[in-house]
Amino acid sequence: MKQISQLRQWPNITIYQRFESLVALILTLLVTLVIAVALFRLSVEIVGGLVVGALNPLEHGVFQAIFGQIMTVLIALEFNHTLRFVVAREQSIIQTKTVLLISLLAMARRFIIMDLTAASSLELFGLAAVTLALGGTYWLMRERDDRPGVPSAGSGTISA
Repeated sequence: MKQISQLRQWPNITIYQRFESLVALILTLLVTLVIAVALFRLSVEIVGGLVVGALNPLEHGVFQAIFGQIMTVLIALEFNHTLRFVVAREQSIIQTKTVLLISLLAMARRFIIMDLTAASSLELFGLAAVTLALGGTYWLMRERDDRPGVPSAGSGTISA
């Protein structure tokens, strides 16, 4: 039902909005393909490794690698979910808060897969600073949206 109303809106939107929707649709399809291939390869690697016995999930390095791959698929899923809103014309732009949350997920993935014994203190400091900056920016944006009288992102207004 929702798709029918979106098709009815197509003649009423600008050429640029059509272009934006088309680009978002193509990106959604490409990211979906990447997710499918990554999930297939992850599944083959995990199942094959467990069956053959070459993969020991209790080994720290193996666990880090597998969990890092799982986080990569989750990050791609979240990115694809965000693009879906642009394609559906529910949002005309990607929300900054969503990009910040995806970035925080990527930073969490980085910390999970990091070999702390090989990481320099400067690298750790840099990653911590980026994580704090992303988290602080998200917190400030959330605080702005939580104020009384400020419409939420779901109320039809677009916030960047």
